[in-house]
This record gives sequence, structure tokens and C-alpha cells, in this order.
Amino acid sequence: MDLTVERVVISSDIKNISLIEKLIDDISSQYDIHSDVYGKLLLGVVEGVNNAIVHGNKLDSSKNVKLEYQISDKDIQIVIMDEGKGFDYTKVPDPTLPENVEKTHGRGIFLMNHLADEIDFEKEGSMVKLTFNL
Repeated sequence: MDLTVERVVISSDIKNISLIEKLIDDISSQYDIHSDVYGKLLLGVVEGVNNAIVHGNKLDSSKNVKLEYQISDKDIQIVIMDEGKGFDYTKVPDPTLPENVEKTHGRGIFLMNHLADEIDFEKEGSMVKLTFNL
């Protein structure tokens, strides 16, 4: 497999999530990614991009979300970057705690942590790197 880094840039509009879904579908077909990995990849990346649009860039369509991906024989790495100020990812409330279970938000990072095989936040949280083993 090639190790070139591919880049995609979208404006911070929730409608652009469909472009990311199509990208994951295309990557999955092109690299014959197993359906188990595909499901985790789709959910994890869509959640990350959604967080970048909504929380990072505050739905400001003049700001962009950049996505870079690289595929090797052993994994796919996806980096999602927004133009926001970042956040303290160590202080995100646990959505499984009783006081948080009823909340309609706050599950994105929890989900990404459980879907990706590795997750790293950089640039004060405005960049997240997700690694999925193939």
C-alpha cells in the first residue's frame, strides 16, 4: 500500500459531514478494508469531524476542517484539525457516569476513544490523530 498523505479540506458546515462519509466509503472500497474496521473508522472519523465543526470552529463556515489520512499495511491514521482554540481533553466529563447519562451531548471523545485503536490530541486539542489497526 502507498504511504502518501492525502488531504481533504471542508468548510465548517454540518452538511459537509456527507463528504467525509463518502471519503471513508471510498477509502474502504479502494483499500478493501474489513467491515469491522470500516464501521469503527466511519463512526470515529465522522464524530471527530463533527466535533471539529461544532465545538472547534463553532459552526463558523469561514473556518475549515482539515483531514489528512495515511494508510499502511498495518493501519490507517487519520488526523483531523480545526481552527479553534482547542480544549482540555483531559477534563471531558465521562458520559457513562450517572450524572451524565441523560445528557444529549458529550459522548464524542468517549466514542472516539473506544472506536480507534489509538488516539492522540495535539495543539491544545484542536488536532486529533486517530489510528485504526487493519
